Amino acid sequence: MINLVLAQNYVHRSGKIRQVARSYKSWASSEAARRTKVATRGRDTRPEVNVRSALHRLGYRFRVCVRPLPELRRSADIVFPRLKLAVFIDGCFWHGCPEHYSQPRTNTAYWSSKISRNVERDRDTDARLRDAGWNVIRLWEHIEPADAARMIAATVDEQRTPSSS
Repeated sequence: MINLVLAQNYVHRSGKIRQVARSYKSWASSEAARRTKVATRGRDTRPEVNVRSALHRLGYRFRVCVRPLPELRRSADIVFPRLKLAVFIDGCFWHGCPEHYSQPRTNTAYWSSKISRNVERDRDTDARLRDAGWNVIRLWEHIEPADAARMIAATVDEQRTPSSS
């Protein structure tokens, strides 16, 4: 992999390849929209990092950006593997927050379909994890990080405490 990167850098620096032409039409309504979506982080977003920091300050240790089920191509933002607890911090736009989501004015067919698929995938992920014995917590990015950390901590503490039957 390193050799491939070095070769690409060499070819571009030497001027043998100036620009790779795209032979496909972009899905985006504009170049600015395409750049925005391409630049959107898939992990370590500010809300995720803030919640993880708050949770860490409370003394909790966890895994980050892990597939709870190896056969499922979906990663949870925070995972407590021994407790089988997966936490997802969903962006208001990307996951259709009922409080904050607003439909874009351009390319509406694309975006409504995209957000609907995201919401459906979220439901499918929750169902598959629950069927496998996992507990799932979904939090919106607009929740205060300290509050989100307390919610997660309460669930972790509840699961760690042996139930008295």
